[in-house]
Amino acid sequence: MTLDATAREKADEVVAALAGPGASLRDDQLVAVTDLVEPPGPGSAVGARVLVVQATGWGKSAVYWVATALLRAAGAGPTLVVSPLLALMRDQVEAARRAGLRAATINSTNIDDWSAIEAGVRDGDLDVLLVSPERLANPGFGRRVLTALADRDAGLGLLVIDEAHAISDWGHDFRPDYRRVADVLRQLNPASPVLATTATANERVTADVARQLGENTTVLRGPLARKSLHLNVIDGLSPIQRYGWVAQHLDGLPGSGIVYVLTVADADRLVTAIKAVHGPDYPVAAYTGQLDADTRHRLEDSLGRNEVKALVATSALGMGYDKPDLGFVVHIGSPPSPVSYYQQVGRAGRALEQAVVMLLASGTDDRIWEYFATASLPDPQHMAVLIDALPDESSPVSVVELEAVTGLRRTKIELMLKQLAVDGAAERSTEGWFATGTPWHYDAEHYDAIVALRRHEADIMRSYVRSERCLMQLLTASLDDPLTQPCGRCSVCRSGAGEPAWSATVDDEAVRTITRALRGAATVLEPRKMWPGGAFGTRGRIPPTQLAEPGRVLAHADAPEWQEVLAGVRRGDAEAVDELAQAALATLGPWGRESGIRPDEIWSLGLTGGSTATDLADALRRIGRRPGGAVAVRPGGPADDANSAAEAAHWRDAISIDPGAHPSGAVVLVVDDTRSGWPVTIAAQQLRDAGATAVLPLVVHRSV
Repeated sequence: MTLDATAREKADEVVAALAGPGASLRDDQLVAVTDLVEPPGPGSAVGARVLVVQATGWGKSAVYWVATALLRAAGAGPTLVVSPLLALMRDQVEAARRAGLRAATINSTNIDDWSAIEAGVRDGDLDVLLVSPERLANPGFGRRVLTALADRDAGLGLLVIDEAHAISDWGHDFRPDYRRVADVLRQLNPASPVLATTATANERVTADVARQLGENTTVLRGPLARKSLHLNVIDGLSPIQRYGWVAQHLDGLPGSGIVYVLTVADADRLVTAIKAVHGPDYPVAAYTGQLDADTRHRLEDSLGRNEVKALVATSALGMGYDKPDLGFVVHIGSPPSPVSYYQQVGRAGRALEQAVVMLLASGTDDRIWEYFATASLPDPQHMAVLIDALPDESSPVSVVELEAVTGLRRTKIELMLKQLAVDGAAERSTEGWFATGTPWHYDAEHYDAIVALRRHEADIMRSYVRSERCLMQLLTASLDDPLTQPCGRCSVCRSGAGEPAWSATVDDEAVRTITRALRGAATVLEPRKMWPGGAFGTRGRIPPTQLAEPGRVLAHADAPEWQEVLAGVRRGDAEAVDELAQAALATLGPWGRESGIRPDEIWSLGLTGGSTATDLADALRRIGRRPGGAVAVRPGGPADDANSAAEAAHWRDAISIDPGAHPSGAVVLVVDDTRSGWPVTIAAQQLRDAGATAVLPLVVHRSV
């Protein structure tokens, strides 16, 4: 089938509105649109299934806007777009408007608008509704939206699954809730056509997604290499030197762009580092998932208008962000797979002849890659515990109740429940979770294969960092692109041609400036104020007479400014201990003025088995001429998978103060390393009970 003249004219109008005068559908775009708007054939109750695997910037969204316009003109129902990020939804609502379509999104930031939007779906006033897979999986929300669609005579006109690689647990960004998208068609009209799109799927993921869509899925796959991207790798820099490289070279990068980091702490630290070198008004900002929606929108718009040189971002600014003239993408440390890396760098250069992509490789990447290889996979023993704790449909329970019963961490339980729901073994109602009675078994062969694949992908990233061959060829080969070939533009190809690459040198003074700035930015450790109940027993508010004061953390997570000093302290290096003590004193001064509390004693709490806490407390006592002591800790820590209550119970039993010790006045409690804050909370309670009037925790390093 081909589009008739009227439909082709309408399609060209939509494309021109999206891409500019004279634009029209490419051949593969036309094939996809034609399939989607064609009604099911005689004797078939299933609509078209189309999977588009094309490079970022190819125009995948144009396919669903054109198809929507044609289907709506023919009297079909609205289009439902399932999309992963709010940034994409905002851009897509605007794109739909340009295409002459009425679109709205339902998400956590516009709750007050939900009723009106749902009414618009029922009344036919909306052409497009965009939702996240997580929102669609919510039982109350999903029921209302699906009912609104089902109540219409025309039903669902088109289902679009964007970033469809997330359907497959072989993909780099598997999300259990995405699997539930298939329920939409089963609950509504299977004759509705389905379009799935992605820019990052190898042959295995493509085949898996196509299988899930249906046996007659049309797969449209094109070359994935991007001619505008100039890929570069710099290896061998220390963590603090990577910060220095970014600060030193940022002005030389074209246009505006994104600097990707692995953690929220890194985003904040790198912004501090850049401003330390360039001044407080330099146009950079941190973008993380911890920011509220309005702030994220404001930052996205600022980058879109080139009002900032760069956003320093975690992966929260990833799939779906659309800035055609993004000039560069820099990574400090690498994602765990070449597919996820290419997905992120694909944000750059969509409408430019040249965009710069830099990877500043990290020596800690291996540890992170191994974590990601197994973190999202189910543990069969934990699954058995959780399944045993799930009631039947008559008495559903909350995640909080399951945490108390199982002793597992809440975040782990939430992920496990999603996996059980995907496999049909658990469901969630508006009252809570329950077991369906469908047996669940651990498919060891399948999960072992996933781990093997992820470790293989990590090996590919090692080859990329070592620059063993053309960088673009290596990435596109990992996506099974049949047209992969040397690009002639990356640092490997240019080096082979005798052309200079980006310099790996970093100015020593810039590194010293950054180090001073970061060391002066101790973070606040907020005290825990509630006992956890559960395995701990006691629940409720901690009495004020047992609370710690807000503390200070010198080194948070992988703080690059402290790595060499902390390594020296752990070795017992006297100069390193003195340097750490001077930094602690610099923190104690303003801290004391802010709190109005003058330290009377200095105590230590060593949780790692080393001497860091003792050595630093001794140094501070000598300098400040203060008495003090040590909180005793039984060797060994809580189980890695212990939930909050179990961990608190462990430290309650492991921490003690000598009955003959009598702390008095305000106590500075020097702690070597902690993650959750529970050992600090327990030690503060005991010090307060023993006579301390206040406890000020000074944590050398806080793990994540």
